[in-house]
Amino acid sequence: MNSAKPADITNTNSLTEMEHHAKWERSNRFCLMVMKRSIFEYLLGGLPETNYAKELFAVVGQRYQVCSNTEVVSLMSELACMRYDGMGGVREHILRMVHLQSKLKVRDIPLSDNYIVSYALNSLPVSFSQIKIAYNT
Repeated sequence: MNSAKPADITNTNSLTEMEHHAKWERSNRFCLMVMKRSIFEYLLGGLPETNYAKELFAVVGQRYQVCSNTEVVSLMSELACMRYDGMGGVREHILRMVHLQSKLKVRDIPLSDNYIVSYALNSLPVSFSQIKIAYNT
């Protein structure tokens, strides 16, 4: 997929050129097959039909670019909706919040450690009120 399509085969091509063209064709077909199988069928219907993997890759890249703002919104909403559900430990719950904090920091949305600690404590149910009281004193 990295190399450009070789020139079409004619009667004047050498044996090595024909072998190179055959290898390129096989590689291109394989790349197309892998790409088409990894794209959801309903998305594949909206893409133009092409016989070249490099073209399909370029079209998919242009059409389905990920916006960094949507990632930030997704991370913020995930953090805002986090509540301790009793599954797993409190430590893991807080570590998930810290992990989201670090992902947001990479995207230039810094959240202070005090905010994360306060938010983590507030996300705990009432049965953990002793932890909240111990932290606040």
